[in-house]
Amino acid sequence: MNRELLMLVEAIAREKNVERDVVFGAIEMALAQATKKLYNGEVDIRVAIDRESGEYETFRRWLVVPNEAGLQNPDAEELLMDAEDRIADIAVGDFIEEQVESVPIGRIGAMTAKQVVLQRIRDAEREMLLREFMERGEKIFTGTVKRMDKGDLIVESGRVEGRLRRSETIPKENFRTGDRIRAMIMEVDTTLRGAPILLSRSAPEFMVELFRQEVPEIEQGLLEIKSCARDPGSRAKIAVVAHDQRIDPIGTCVGVRGSRVTAVTNELAGERVDIVLWSEDPAQFVIGALAPANVQSIVVDEEKHAMDVVVDEENLAVAIGRGGQNVRLASDLTGWKINIMDAAESAEKQANEQHELRTLFMSKLDVDEEIADILIEEGFTSLEEVAYVPLQEMLEIEAFDEDTVNELRARAKDALLTMEIAQEESVEDAALDLRDLEGMTPELLAKLAEGNVHTRDELADLATDELVEMTGQTEDEATALIMKAREHWFDQDQA
Repeated sequence: MNRELLMLVEAIAREKNVERDVVFGAIEMALAQATKKLYNGEVDIRVAIDRESGEYETFRRWLVVPNEAGLQNPDAEELLMDAEDRIADIAVGDFIEEQVESVPIGRIGAMTAKQVVLQRIRDAEREMLLREFMERGEKIFTGTVKRMDKGDLIVESGRVEGRLRRSETIPKENFRTGDRIRAMIMEVDTTLRGAPILLSRSAPEFMVELFRQEVPEIEQGLLEIKSCARDPGSRAKIAVVAHDQRIDPIGTCVGVRGSRVTAVTNELAGERVDIVLWSEDPAQFVIGALAPANVQSIVVDEEKHAMDVVVDEENLAVAIGRGGQNVRLASDLTGWKINIMDAAESAEKQANEQHELRTLFMSKLDVDEEIADILIEEGFTSLEEVAYVPLQEMLEIEAFDEDTVNELRARAKDALLTMEIAQEESVEDAALDLRDLEGMTPELLAKLAEGNVHTRDELADLATDELVEMTGQTEDEATALIMKAREHWFDQDQA
């Protein structure tokens, strides 16, 4: 039987062109699995085959674990103090082995061993092919549809397979077996059986890579795509910038008679692409991203990372786009929250903001409406600015003398100190479970206290729009905070 084992190893190694050690390892694993079936529990078995004679020995073994850790699996573990009684110089992480009776190769059958060996070899070949494929550095996977797997498309390129999930395809696309397909390589997950390469046709990165292949200037470093936003299958926007003044970035991406952008559009099921000139100036970038709408004026709020964009009535629908598509893509492209409004809405908003600011200055600085309006006209938007802008800047205001300026600065600092003390008191009044909530800050606690929200349950009861109005957060931030506050409800339900 030992001779037959060596002949089996030689035959498989020669047939599959692999090292003999790989085959021996697979047979050792098969014998170990067969031996485990003779025991109750999760025992650990090791089989060692002599590479020259074909004889093999079988050992049952126990992993030595720290005393304080305890035994997680008594069938395959032993505490250090017990192990030291048997072997004085043993350490944590070592194994105690005990030779046991070997299972004859005939018990599992030579064919079963061969199947295990072949499977292990197939796995090794698969890993080798995958490694070779990834070493080529390709970003786009080109292949043919091999089959469907639970709604996913399995795409084959050579002997390597990729998985294109239905959620990563372009809407209304339908592929059949044998169709040629291109997709972006997003991730390699070796835990997935069969097709470890995860693909996407809807990701913005796919469009960027398609332009990179169509526009040589991008590969040469003369042109760069700074960002991309997509509504897959419908519309997309890309922002480009030229690093060579002789190049027209938009015209270069469009190509002669639109050849380059058309090639990308055809690959993406007719998805229309707006090519936008990137700018370091965020306001200018947003104006370009909203094309083809014409912008009248724009107000930038750095603190909220948002912009109020004013357009005329004729451009309002164009700026927003069907279903809000244009403004949503522009927001994704630039990374800024964009609020589209007409002139009347803008005037009303500015009037409300001025009224709130006037009320703040009059109440906190104890000044009349005339002084408050002067501060507003000079561009002051907060008590902090009144208190801490350079003294010389305030002295340049014609309506104020030096005494007035010093008095206003002193009152602003006193008001800020009073507000800070009140904020600390409101934080102390908040329930401990609310203060310890992940993502909570003293500023948020103070705003919640103003809205009479003092406990985690009270926060959890809020709707997203209520929290946005109360704290000034984005919808995503407010939703995340509310869901965090509700986690203990779900934990109680599971309990």
